[in-house]
Amino acid sequence: MASAPVRAVVLILLAAGCGKSESAPAGDSTFAALQERGGSAMGVDQYASAHIFEPLADGGRIVLQMKEVDSAGEGTIRAHMRTIAAAFAGGDFALPGFVHATSEVPGTAVMRRLRADISYVPRDLGRGGEVRLITRNSEAVRAIHEFLAFQRTDHRAQH
Repeated sequence: MASAPVRAVVLILLAAGCGKSESAPAGDSTFAALQERGGSAMGVDQYASAHIFEPLADGGRIVLQMKEVDSAGEGTIRAHMRTIAAAFAGGDFALPGFVHATSEVPGTAVMRRLRADISYVPRDLGRGGEVRLITRNSEAVRAIHEFLAFQRTDHRAQH
């Protein structure tokens, strides 16, 4: 179950109608639904932003940036990155579950169990932000890589 702050953010964004975006390619309703839920959860148009899910030797990183300069979108992304870093550190992976419409996102059960071994460090970037997932635990690294691979595939990200 999502923490109260994460549930509140999702409910506020859904009520505000955030995440309305241009259409997905015809016949791709599953991806369009993912993009709509992502926009609601993250507060930015998923078609106007780009994700990177990069595995690294000590964990990985999640990057979200606006494709064009957009100060409001950039601020929203930075706040979102701080929110997910805090939620993930507490073992709360409800937001990715909501975005991907699944009760268990790959890798998150192990990441939850090993949460004391993983640091989640948000950082502002040009046009957005990132969260670094850092650990020395090899089992946690494998789980993080599984999580990032799932995200990369589902979001159709290049990296």
